[in-house]
Amino acid sequence: MEQQEWTRIFQSHVEMLNSKGHIWHLEFDENIDPKNPGCWKTYIRKTSARFSCTSCRRSWPSNRVMVIFHMRLMDNQGTVKVRALRQNCKKCHNAPMVKPIVESDNIHILMENLVEKIRMKCYQENLGPRNRVPKSLDVKSPHEPNHCEGCKMGLCTRE
Repeated sequence: MEQQEWTRIFQSHVEMLNSKGHIWHLEFDENIDPKNPGCWKTYIRKTSARFSCTSCRRSWPSNRVMVIFHMRLMDNQGTVKVRALRQNCKKCHNAPMVKPIVESDNIHILMENLVEKIRMKCYQENLGPRNRVPKSLDVKSPHEPNHCEGCKMGLCTRE
């Protein structure tokens, strides 16, 4: 996951919120727990991405990559924490979980949907039901719940 690209795209999408006198920034947090958000508002989205095993170098696409966002607005400061859930290789024994590689187009779609959720949850704007769908990848094999962090957390079934 290229953090600089995610941050750049996020900043381009939150410009309109910054014009309200609030400064928003993006943080990457591998410890986000969607079941215990505390004082954060939660937004969970599915996207498509590629993975590459660090053991055998095998790569695979997935259309079931869950991304967790926590957001809050306090004292004119908006913060979004993000965690893209990982998968591991089904061919390697004890393969480590690896982060997804999300294409720029799908990062833009994630951020567009995120900003709409921020507007609804932090600014109480009524935008109605809107969600852009990510571009799907050509996936040849079925989703592997035993190799998916989102499934293990019980999030992949959330549509």
